[in-house]
Amino acid sequence: MFIDFEGIDGSGKTTLSNLLAERLRRLGYRVAHAREGGELRSPIARRIRELTRDSKLLEMSPRTEFFLNLARDAQQLEEVIAPALARGEVCISDRYLYSQLALSGGGRGMPETALEPACELASQGLWPDLVILVDVEPELARLRKRLGKSKGERAPDSDSRKGLAGAGLAVRMRESFLALAQQDPSRWLIIENNDLPLHVLEQRLVEAVVARLEGRELPAQRMTPPSATPVQVPTTVDEVEEHFFRILDGLEVREPQLAVWLLGGIPGFAAHQRRLGFLERFPGLTVRSLIGLDDEPARALRELLAEVVPQDVAMSLGTNPSPQAMSLRERLYAHAPADVLSSLKRNDSPEAWALREHALREGRLGEVLCGLAGVDDGPAWAARELGVRSGLYADAARSLTGLGSARADALRETLLAHDRLAVLRSVQGLDTPFAWQLRAALEDKALKLVLRSLTGLSTDEAFALRERGAPLTKEALDSLDGLDDPRAWRLREAFVSRWPATGVSSLEGLPMTEQAEALVLRALELTAARLPVLRNAYRLVAASHMAALPSERTPQRMAGDGAQRPVL
Repeated sequence: MFIDFEGIDGSGKTTLSNLLAERLRRLGYRVAHAREGGELRSPIARRIRELTRDSKLLEMSPRTEFFLNLARDAQQLEEVIAPALARGEVCISDRYLYSQLALSGGGRGMPETALEPACELASQGLWPDLVILVDVEPELARLRKRLGKSKGERAPDSDSRKGLAGAGLAVRMRESFLALAQQDPSRWLIIENNDLPLHVLEQRLVEAVVARLEGRELPAQRMTPPSATPVQVPTTVDEVEEHFFRILDGLEVREPQLAVWLLGGIPGFAAHQRRLGFLERFPGLTVRSLIGLDDEPARALRELLAEVVPQDVAMSLGTNPSPQAMSLRERLYAHAPADVLSSLKRNDSPEAWALREHALREGRLGEVLCGLAGVDDGPAWAARELGVRSGLYADAARSLTGLGSARADALRETLLAHDRLAVLRSVQGLDTPFAWQLRAALEDKALKLVLRSLTGLSTDEAFALRERGAPLTKEALDSLDGLDDPRAWRLREAFVSRWPATGVSSLEGLPMTEQAEALVLRALELTAARLPVLRNAYRLVAASHMAALPSERTPQRMAGDGAQRPVL
């Protein structure tokens, strides 16, 4: 029997396919997994996959990508799947030719009628007996992927070729998978991975597959988890807090690390209390959730964990230039130099340069460059020039972020031949001829990064680009963060139904006016208050509450103690 798992990135198909393989083996079945542990069994297929994921191959066309992916699947079929089936084994694959129909057809917009004959040729007539579609809300899948990056599984600013198209690609692929399932309901089983614990999903999946292996009738095509209670949607912004923490507390049981991650940047007593509850189990994730916060509880947690998870504490400082933050960086440097140096962006203070000069003596030029964004003095330019001579092209490009001078653009021109994506990231917020020429050249190759580079811009050209990009991907709304412009509001209102979580998050930094409240409540209603939208809504509400509070008072000194102590 041939079983194929399909779904968008971050859906959980790799985890579930491996769990199923292990359970079937324990039940006595002989099982071959074509992608055991997340790695393709065929060495040739692995080499081909490296090509299709390489984000530097910007000229690769959708058609070339399609044929390369077909070659990868054909090789897996020849080398792994067909031999396993010939031996009478149950063969499990993590993606097959359906993924190419969903990516190239639904995702890239190629006509499916042209793709299907090529897929048929690659299959040699061998198609799965059972296709398990692990269906998940794309925004939730994206949050899970971001959590994986935060744990070091991938570099935070890395992108695959699919990633460069923007988050809208996953939305279109999901729609394509669901359409494929509807066309062949006897072959496809849809299992939702939104709200149920992993062990429950695993058990339901095993029962359904064993029923098929034993020739018994399968359950309904969609294994939809029953809802214990009717969905409640906040009808006022005052109700958002209660709804958010109720759902977050439920998530803690199923995915506790994701629950911690979703507290990121949220101020206030309720969020802080929950951080304390996670502290012992997940100290690193807990302190990373303080990014963007500089209140007394945040400072106290950093002090408490500085020696336990120094790297995470350094990351949590963001680019905070305060004396307290700089003092903490000096203590953390010995344990987390790369993260300390990266957090010095836009900081040209003597203390920041003392840390950089110490790092340069240790030979940490690349790490110094990563923290030079927005710094435009002589030593910074000397470091950049040394970086170029040393071949540190991507790091040198990152160091130019926020600089719109002729000198910066001249260096970008030099670096284009080495790393176009790093140069593109460096033009964020810039309204210069070079920046616009680069955006025009890469709009059809790296739409996500092009749109994000518009953050803070309110020119006609920026809004024209956003209007072109908004039907395709959410990053067009991402670039509206904090913009209180009539054109920004028109885009938010036009596309909140397509990108509800991003429509809400783009209000960050704006006051909670009637117009903002109406947009938030509409997004919640459209999505039945799903967690990604609810979380973004509560971040706005919590920030507005904190803004309305009196200034933080200086903590009282303990009797007989000359130093101020942080209060948890």
